[in-house]
Amino acid sequence: MGFLSRIRRLISGQTDIAGVINVYAPVSGKIVAIEKVPDAVFSEKIVGDGLAIEPKGHQILAPIDGTIGKIFETNHAFSIESNQGLEIFVHFGIGTVELRGNGFTRIAEEGQEVKMGDPIVEFDLAYLKEHADSLLTPVLIANMEDIQALEKKQGHLEAGKDVIFSVKL
Repeated sequence: MGFLSRIRRLISGQTDIAGVINVYAPVSGKIVAIEKVPDAVFSEKIVGDGLAIEPKGHQILAPIDGTIGKIFETNHAFSIESNQGLEIFVHFGIGTVELRGNGFTRIAEEGQEVKMGDPIVEFDLAYLKEHADSLLTPVLIANMEDIQALEKKQGHLEAGKDVIFSVKL
């Protein structure tokens, strides 16, 4: 995502991204260190840095104002980019791609402008508890090369109301 967003910024005349952005909880639950996610792609920060949430509830919300970049065909993950250039990737659970969309209902669409707190995907928590390898939901910064500082929060949180991390671009 980083390369394409850089091209979009150059075409639009926006060459530098700057500022501090608060990223809000896309799901309610308890914050877990990204290193504890049982998948090396996330725990070793291959996709990006961030944290995971042990979810409760039934919806995944937009964690920032921005544009939905990609919603996976199976509806278990999506990317969103803020107007300032921050790129966030939300991936519900581990092993959820193998469920082929079962347990998820898409609400938003790719390319859609959303506000923080807008619903993106609904999920069936009971079904997913039974069928997924893990419910830990990574929330990652996909363009770490643009980040000067990242302040992660801890504890329990409510979707759309609590900041999970602050990012300085």
